[in-house]
Formats: sequence, C-alpha cells, structure tokens
Amino acid sequence: MDQSYLLELSRDGLQVALMVSLPILGVTLFVGLLVSVFQAVTQVQEMTLTYVPKILAAVAVIVIFGSWMLSTLVSYTKTCLTQANNLTQVAGEAR
Repeated sequence: MDQSYLLELSRDGLQVALMVSLPILGVTLFVGLLVSVFQAVTQVQEMTLTYVPKILAAVAVIVIFGSWMLSTLVSYTKTCLTQANNLTQVAGEAR
C-alpha cells in the first residue's frame, strides 16, 4: 500500500463526511437566516427562538435523508474494512 492509495482513501473519507453533513448544515443555516430576518423585522430578540426551528429542521433532514446518509456511511465503512483486510492478507503473505 503506497501513499497515493492512502491519500485517495482519505480524500474519499472527507468527501463522504461532507456529503453526509452538508444537507443538515445547509438547511439549518437557511432556517437560522430566516429566523434572524424574522427577529429583525418583528424586533423580537429572544435568544432561544433560534434553537427550536434549527433543531426541528435538522430532525426533518435526518428523517428525510437518514437512510441515504446511513447507506453512504455503511458503503464507505465496508470499503475501508475490505481494504484493511486486503492489507493484512498482503502483510501476512510477505512474512
């Protein structure tokens, strides 16, 4: 196993992490912006008002995209474990 393969596996890991986290982060960012505009328009400056809509939006995204997120993570984990198994077999044959 050389450095290029490890770098590719690391790059894939970062890509999977971004793909899984971006829907939640994007939706909560948009909801936070909407709540901030609402607070500015109505002059309601309650700090806890921003948390509840963001939490509800995050839960909704997890409910909607949860199966896709889980299957993406499981697929990447299977790839990593398969490669680890191949590495141990190659190391065992080299002895």
